[in-house]
Amino acid sequence: MLDRISHEQTECLRRTEAEILELLDNQPRVETVTPRAVKPFVRWAGGKTRLLPKILPFVPDSFENYHEPFLGGGAMFFAVQERITGRAHLTDLNEHLVNAWVAVRDHHDELRPLLAWYLEHDSKNFYYEVRASSPSGLVEKAARFLYLNGTSWNHLWRENSKTGAMNAPWGDRSFKSFDDSVLESLKHTLSIADVHHGDFRTALERVEEGDFVYLDPPYLPVFSNTEEKEPTSKFNKYTAKVFELSDLEELARVCSELSDRGVKWVMSNRDTEGVRDLFPFADIIGFTTNRSLAAQSKRAVESRLSPEAIVVGK
Repeated sequence: MLDRISHEQTECLRRTEAEILELLDNQPRVETVTPRAVKPFVRWAGGKTRLLPKILPFVPDSFENYHEPFLGGGAMFFAVQERITGRAHLTDLNEHLVNAWVAVRDHHDELRPLLAWYLEHDSKNFYYEVRASSPSGLVEKAARFLYLNGTSWNHLWRENSKTGAMNAPWGDRSFKSFDDSVLESLKHTLSIADVHHGDFRTALERVEEGDFVYLDPPYLPVFSNTEEKEPTSKFNKYTAKVFELSDLEELARVCSELSDRGVKWVMSNRDTEGVRDLFPFADIIGFTTNRSLAAQSKRAVESRLSPEAIVVGK
């Protein structure tokens, strides 16, 4: 009797297991969807994350291709990625920054162990050793950049105008690196992006009608008073090539041409008389914001409330 019951129970369990497996096989397959990255993976002086609520209302709800020729941390790109129906063209003049974007998009397997190595050796002395180094490969350059950006003073990347060497001091903070899920979401998000190293003039030659352009050029230096020999606000030294007034004048000319062609564009800048004089063909919305970078400086860079402008092509 016990043998028969045991046999029947075994057969019942076998039938139940087979039925369950058959049921599972007949269920619709659910594919795992990698979430999109929604915030910058590098901190960049002058980044616009906190100003997005003020800028985004002036961005079209949908457009073909997206162009950002002063990429930096790319806060605007991450904010408008779902409005892009075509491709994103992301450009910056800082080659180290561009290497990081490319490596995060295309070279995870090589990048991960390098970031782990930086995390293991992280210290003040190590920071200065890395800052003085000059790796040759794209991924090696990218890993160095991500480490220095994550641990420098105020996350500042500043280059010597003569040698091009990064010269920001150590920031007294630990390197946080990136976990695999963050890298995977960034890879997924950047699948729609073409990343370029180059000048804004070349980048804007790609723009066509139906595209949208966001511009966040380095702000020109501000002098606190007429007796100062050095400006107190330097937001234009992200590369060895300094962004100057002549560059802003050229950018204004290009923006005028974009408007004539019917291309939608928005620019962020400091609200000054000079900026307003250069863009009389656009709508300019002025407001004030707190400048956290200036607040950490030992010098009185400018008032905590900084005048900002949103320049909208029309």
